Amino acid sequence: MIAVAYQGEPGSNSSAVARALYPAASELPFTSFEQALDAVSLGAADVAVIPVDNSAAGRVADVHHLLPDSGLFIIAEYFLPIRFDLMGMPGTPLDHVEFVRSHVHALGQCRKVLHEHAWRTIVSDDTAGAAREVAELGDPRHAALAPPAAAELFGLQVLRSAVEDDPDNTTRFVVLSRQAAEAPARDEPTMTSLFFCVRNIPSALYKALGGFASSAVNLTKIESYQMGAGLSASRFYAEIEGHPDEPRVELALHELRFFSSEVRILGVYRAHTYRLSERRG
Repeated sequence: MIAVAYQGEPGSNSSAVARALYPAASELPFTSFEQALDAVSLGAADVAVIPVDNSAAGRVADVHHLLPDSGLFIIAEYFLPIRFDLMGMPGTPLDHVEFVRSHVHALGQCRKVLHEHAWRTIVSDDTAGAAREVAELGDPRHAALAPPAAAELFGLQVLRSAVEDDPDNTTRFVVLSRQAAEAPARDEPTMTSLFFCVRNIPSALYKALGGFASSAVNLTKIESYQMGAGLSASRFYAEIEGHPDEPRVELALHELRFFSSEVRILGVYRAHTYRLSERRG
């Protein structure tokens, strides 16, 4: 049986993605992203399901700093529509709530309802963990912002459903493995994730990325990270549409390598169907 690691608790969004992708797998929840990644690196888990971006809150910063040195490969992506319910002790009237617990990102994605009721917020390690804390407290003044499944799991009552600010709120997850599982070069939409460090020369980044423009390769993401205490070298994380074996992508990567001191392919995987629906929309 495959073992899937994730950060969070049963009932969390990460747990929901793990079950959607690997319904027969055993789940290994961890309190931190680093622990989940280490579980895969050390062989305790086969894959890790990790959130990397949210449409409302932006990137999950801790993850992007951990990925370069994890030694793991991205083998799939998954887009999950995010829904948050406000849940509390059974029988609690909404006007009895004083404190709302959740993960910091969830609190940031439900600002409108928090502002409307002037509730005080308490940051928890995880959304489902916030629901568990409310159940353990048994105090009607405390409520949690958590995925709908957490209410039944921890015996809570939904006080108000779908309280997220943006009805199109979506989080992108990636699946990480010890071994690369490169998608075959076919006509199906493919994504390539990579890290690179440009040479410390004028216009190096501009020239390194020029090959993507001249080869008509869509660069969907690029983010920079400072390396160490010095300010002379930056590491970049990028995602492109296409497969490295496609001639146009191969040309773009060749130019990237010419102006870079390091280029490392992190994963070549099938584009999730959500990307196609976004294009049609």
